[in-house]
Amino acid sequence: MKKLKVIVIGAGGRGRLYAKIMSASPEKYEVVAVADPIKERRDFVADSVGIGEDMRFENWDEIFALGKIADIAVIGTSDKDHYIPTMKAIELGYDILLEKPISTDPLECKRMSQAAEAKGVKIVVCHVLRYTPLYSTMKQLLDDGVIGDIISVNHEECVWNQHYCQSFVRGNFANTNRSATFLMQKCCHDMDILQWLIGKQCKKVQSFGSLKHFREENAPEGAPDFCIEGCPHDEECLYSINKIYFGDNERCWFRDRCTTKPNPTYEEKVEALKTNNYGRCAYKAGNNVCDHQTVNMLFEDDITVTFTVSGFSRGNRWTHITGTKGELHANLDGYEPIEIYEFATDKKRLVPIHERENAIGSHGGGDDGIVEALYDYMATGVINKQVSEIGISCANHMIVFAAEESRENGTVVDLEEYIKNLG
Repeated sequence: MKKLKVIVIGAGGRGRLYAKIMSASPEKYEVVAVADPIKERRDFVADSVGIGEDMRFENWDEIFALGKIADIAVIGTSDKDHYIPTMKAIELGYDILLEKPISTDPLECKRMSQAAEAKGVKIVVCHVLRYTPLYSTMKQLLDDGVIGDIISVNHEECVWNQHYCQSFVRGNFANTNRSATFLMQKCCHDMDILQWLIGKQCKKVQSFGSLKHFREENAPEGAPDFCIEGCPHDEECLYSINKIYFGDNERCWFRDRCTTKPNPTYEEKVEALKTNNYGRCAYKAGNNVCDHQTVNMLFEDDITVTFTVSGFSRGNRWTHITGTKGELHANLDGYEPIEIYEFATDKKRLVPIHERENAIGSHGGGDDGIVEALYDYMATGVINKQVSEIGISCANHMIVFAAEESRENGTVVDLEEYIKNLG
């Protein structure tokens, strides 16, 4: 069995996770170098997978100055910092596992895709939903024609309200000057999975959405800039950091994100919440991304699609697909069966979803799945229908860019014309 050597560019949450999953398959992968400007993060990855001191770097230029020292580059930098290291990795001939989104700029997306094709390198974009047991099963059912030809799709991403607040109000993804739009950062997953399930191209896009709730004019009277300073509304506020960071809610998996360290101490979290944006009043955080949005799409063969995302929910994804022979209902809450209703029998049946054994990570098993598929693709060159290579991913990103143009201008966007006008 061929062993693939890997370098990790960006040792944040996603870079750390992929390094961990890869290191759990030493017969397939060897992580040989890491680059990250924050010493604690790069040391955490290096120590966990056994990288020597001489292969821990502060920035990607230092790794790339060594030439091509591995087979695969994992690019897990912040959203706005994907372009330069990816283009350099392409130039050196690395195959790449690229965290989504490809880029926050449509022209950069196109250039990266074109450069990869010209150089002959493989780039897999981390659309992990494709690799989950749920969506893999859905894809097979649809390809097998169990509900006939697809007529319409309603798909909903319900973002847990606390996750939305910490990531998209206070966190790294709260402002488009630092990151991407809400739709791009959170939902390019969904645009990709919709196109993949349908198996046809999107033709027209229309979108509505706004930042409605998390605005300064909605702040409770007398609320300080930082919750930890002592807010008179602390007891009743849904977004008090005292509840989120120091309460007993086990769902608050994001608590460490208030610092830049992989395993912060209690004292380090308290200090961070006194000074950085994660500790700010949720209504005074300087955020500008939407907190709810709807996208209407017309695909080939007159297939209509509605997608809705909201930051006010318990959290989950739901999909309802109608076809000429029946309909399908599914949700990504655990491993509940897919429900099929068949017109011919007037009966429902349940298709079970089987959890992947010994899964590491989240996204319903998708994180493990993409690492498995990556190996098969990179080691053998055989691309299966799950792999989200950069060409199709770039095309699906354009749906998001077009949706934002529609939302901002109040228009229906012809996707072919939009792409043509990019130049």
